[in-house]
Amino acid sequence: MAISFVRPEPPYYAVIITTRPAADLDGYEAMAERMAELGEGQPGYLGRESLTDEDGRDLVVIYYADEASITAWKAHPDHLEAQRLGRERWYSSYSVEVARVERAYTFSRD
Repeated sequence: MAISFVRPEPPYYAVIITTRPAADLDGYEAMAERMAELGEGQPGYLGRESLTDEDGRDLVVIYYADEASITAWKAHPDHLEAQRLGRERWYSSYSVEVARVERAYTFSRD
């Protein structure tokens, strides 16, 4: 898992998304790239980390400065369309968890 940003001092928010793909993934990759690019430009966006296993299941953690930023992104018209298509075509299941990060610790041997 690659860290794509320097974490801020807590508190901040983490949106944890796990997805299991469906059989029809036509158009998914393009939409995922579009949502990642669009999401990066949203107010309060801090960064993201993601991991995909050999079966195509994804774990994505997106970091935000505040809860209002998460609410605004969830209601963005293009994101609403991606959510609809995800439910109708691309995901056999998904879950979303929103957490407030109060403390964070890191270790690096580097």
